[in-house]
Amino acid sequence: MLGVIDLPTYLAGLVLIVLLPGPNSLYVLSVAARKGIRTGYTAAAGVWCGDTVLMTLSAAGVASLLQANAVLFGIVKYAGAGYLTWLAFGMLRAAWGMWRTRHERVEESEAAAAPAAEERPFRRALVISLFNPKAILFFVAFFVQFVDPGYAYPALSFVVLGAFAQLASFLYLTALIFSGTKLAEAFRRRKRLSAGATTAAGALFLGFAVKLTLASA
Repeated sequence: MLGVIDLPTYLAGLVLIVLLPGPNSLYVLSVAARKGIRTGYTAAAGVWCGDTVLMTLSAAGVASLLQANAVLFGIVKYAGAGYLTWLAFGMLRAAWGMWRTRHERVEESEAAAAPAAEERPFRRALVISLFNPKAILFFVAFFVQFVDPGYAYPALSFVVLGAFAQLASFLYLTALIFSGTKLAEAFRRRKRLSAGATTAAGALFLGFAVKLTLASA
């Protein structure tokens, strides 16, 4: 079909890959839990745009350039790890504030949090997606296995594979967004639970940063 071979195997592998936890999905879940469905989809849109850019770069051969150029790969890798670390410390700082105010009434804590700076979830999710060179390498390494080398229009094959990937991502992130909003009320009423979840999210983001730092092309 349009130069795509072994589609069932591709779809099975895609489902497994999408379900693996990563910084993108974790960030969308945390945003939805804290700020609701609409803001969750705003963050998800940043993920989808970032993935589209990465797929386009992979099809254009940028992944091969990153793989061949250790200096360029290192620059992108450490920039991405640095950004994830910055987000992690922001979450841990927020969690510490929650632990300190866990005995205060919910109304008071919400009022104190009202003047906080705008988070801009679309931009954050987009940057998290783009500053991940391993994702670019993954897209080309995974996609190329299912493109017929004899097909006259390989770019069209990449479009088909990318469309399936985005559909899987849309369904998965939608499930996370609605799951997150169900957790939101519990987080608002139970300060310890909210602080613990935010601490865990910050620790996971630190783990993602370390994993990216140790990655090789």
